[in-house]
Amino acid sequence: QVQLVESGGGLVQAGGSLRLSCAASGRSFGSLAMGWFRQAPGKEREFVAAISWSGGNTDYADSVKGRFTISRDNAKNTVYLQMNSLKPEDTAVYYCAAAILGSWPPKWYNHWGQGTQVTVSS
Repeated sequence: QVQLVESGGGLVQAGGSLRLSCAASGRSFGSLAMGWFRQAPGKEREFVAAISWSGGNTDYADSVKGRFTISRDNAKNTVYLQMNSLKPEDTAVYYCAAAILGSWPPKWYNHWGQGTQVTVSS
C-alpha cells in the first residue's frame, strides 16, 4: 500500500509562485515513479509532470514546460512541484500519483493523493 498526501496549494496572483509537496508512505519511495496531475471544474484530469524513481528522467505537459519543475527527495519520501509564472488557467485541484512499476515513462498510476487546490487570480 502507498499513501500520498499533497500540501502547499492556495490562492496566488497571476505571475506568482507556489511549491506543492507530496509526502509518500507505506513502501519504498525510491522504487516509485511519481507524477502530478490536475483537474479543473468540469474538465478531465490532465497530466502535468512526471519523474522517474531515480530522478534521472522528467516529463512535462507542454502547457507547463518552462514554468513548472518536478523534483524528488527520496530521503524525505517527498516529491515536489515548483510552479512559477502561474496563470489563471493553472487553477485546478492538483493530485500526486505513484507508479509502482519501475519503467519509464509510467503509463499507469496505481496510487493517488487527495488533491490540493490551486487558485490563480487575474
